[in-house]
Amino acid sequence: MSEREQPTKTARARGGYSHDGVVHRLFGHQAELTFALVCGLALAVGWLCPKVGLMSDSTAFFFLLAAYLFGGYFALREAIAKIVSGVFQIDFLMIVAAVGAAALGEWAEGAFLLFLFAIGHALEQYAMTRAKESIAALGDLAPDVARVKCGDDIQEVALDAVNIGDIVVVRSNERIPTDGFVTNGTSVVNQAPITGESTPVNKRPVENFAATRAYPEKVSAEHHVFAGSINGSGSLEIEVSRLSTDTTLARVIEMVNSAETRQSPTQSFTRKFERIFVPLVIGLAIATSLSFLFLDETAADSFYRAMAVLVAASPCALAIATPSAVLSGVARAARGGVLIKGGAPLEALGRVKAVAFDKTGTLTEGTPKLVDIVSNEGSSEEELLSVAAAVESLSDHPLAEAVVRDASRRLGARVSPATEFSSLTGRGVSAVVDGKPVHIGKSDLFAEIPGVPIPADLDACSKDLVDRGRTTMIVRHGDRYLGVIGLMDTPRKAAKPVIARLRELGIKRMMMISGDNQRVADAVAGEIGLDEAFGNLMPEDKVVRIAEISKSGGVAMVGDGVNDAPALANATVGITMGAAGSDVALETADVALMADDLERLPFAVGLSRSTSRIIRQNLFVSLGVVGLLIPATLLGLGIGPAVAVHEGSTLAVVANALRLLGYDTSLQSNLSR
Repeated sequence: MSEREQPTKTARARGGYSHDGVVHRLFGHQAELTFALVCGLALAVGWLCPKVGLMSDSTAFFFLLAAYLFGGYFALREAIAKIVSGVFQIDFLMIVAAVGAAALGEWAEGAFLLFLFAIGHALEQYAMTRAKESIAALGDLAPDVARVKCGDDIQEVALDAVNIGDIVVVRSNERIPTDGFVTNGTSVVNQAPITGESTPVNKRPVENFAATRAYPEKVSAEHHVFAGSINGSGSLEIEVSRLSTDTTLARVIEMVNSAETRQSPTQSFTRKFERIFVPLVIGLAIATSLSFLFLDETAADSFYRAMAVLVAASPCALAIATPSAVLSGVARAARGGVLIKGGAPLEALGRVKAVAFDKTGTLTEGTPKLVDIVSNEGSSEEELLSVAAAVESLSDHPLAEAVVRDASRRLGARVSPATEFSSLTGRGVSAVVDGKPVHIGKSDLFAEIPGVPIPADLDACSKDLVDRGRTTMIVRHGDRYLGVIGLMDTPRKAAKPVIARLRELGIKRMMMISGDNQRVADAVAGEIGLDEAFGNLMPEDKVVRIAEISKSGGVAMVGDGVNDAPALANATVGITMGAAGSDVALETADVALMADDLERLPFAVGLSRSTSRIIRQNLFVSLGVVGLLIPATLLGLGIGPAVAVHEGSTLAVVANALRLLGYDTSLQSNLSR
């Protein structure tokens, strides 16, 4: 077997919690929990056995010392690393309190402190690891090998050895190993792991191989496949368009992993708070340890209370409150087909009260459709459509394509042939059908050419359609006016229920910013329930409009990530749709809906709001506990009870954050019904 054929583990980026050092090599990712449990066992033996006469105090001391070593190992290592870098954090406070308890001869109490702190810290790591493992699971979606077609043979090749242009064979019910386009075979593919789409997508071969190879990023959804998606019952041959390290899946994993470095405002506040708070606590503890100079108590009592103050003021839960919630939220979003690039956009999206939408391709289908057919007196819809389709079949204008497509669906093959086609730029077109001239265009066209003027009622009908946002075409065959047809880029079916759901989630103001004329913008906005619409906007005008809206609070901008890039970049949160097929879209926005599916938007907003709510709850609990325990320990509360309350709050914060991994999307299930 050649080097190319040898299956090896691919170098795809994977998430997960990494460990270093001898301890982690020996005990793996459970090292902190193992040490905490050993600490607890040594503490139990060293404290309980002398009380029941099973061992001497001197022997028990070695068990308590072992409890100190196992319970304080990770905290001490962390504290030293931070002190070297000039930062005092909560680990340092725990170590000082435990050493202080030992100095007072309270070895059991100090060991109990370290045990509970170690358990709490292990729980923190568990929360972070759970979230990171959820992200890492994305990396396991694609197989490690691919079946590459080499002439008439098929060879299994390591995924990182597959090249662009190779033909990969995917059998039924297998995961697709790489991004590419279908060259042979038809099937239904489940893209939910990548795009979050609930319905499998039909796939068929491309027709123009040369054009597709030249511009693979422009291939339509019915031909394009993604690494990690699941093939249905058919067998597919796929031409590779991206290396394994550049697939949509690999890029999503990389961006989700890097999202942890983009801190939210709350995370930044917490870090700054700790840096100021810890030195203040140390100062308070020193002052408390000297209180025997002013109070009627021994130096030992003052010192013990100072150690209790250190424990009480250690914001264990605060340290994990925000990052655990952010990471859980980002991981849950990625599993749902939404890429959120860090804590900052996640938290910001949870707070916005206004959303601005692009129109074309975002709220609408992106292609015009024939929506109105009004035949004139003496003609029929069939005749009107037949003549219009005959002429427009000779044009390459997008509106002409829409007329031909939709008219053919209604008429079948009953379309007359046309000759002598001519384009009247900006006004319409002309041709000859059945030996008579045909003119198709706006009302202005018929004022310029000889013949019968437009009937008043037909002209009024055309103007009414224009007022309703339609692009109109009046059709005259010889001297007879056959009628008028109206075309429009129709709203997505999901648009109206999505807008309604966003209102339920607390979005107060929703608007459209579009380059289309104001009448079209108003028509679409009115149909789907937007508050307002702004039309006739150039890209730079959209930026100005976003800036104006932002003055009254945060605003999210939803667009396609290409034409709307400036507006997306200037919004509080930029959200792009259909990012799975577009490198530009993936890079542009703060939040990327991987599928071209507007229904993912309420999921993203709802998850962000839940994350913001959980962050607030965690901060309230963690800061509230510190606020209660400091005066309590100053008034005499012992180290043991203080530690128990602290670690209880840490457990509550961790459990609260992990709820986001199971965020329920059932609220969005009725959107498309």
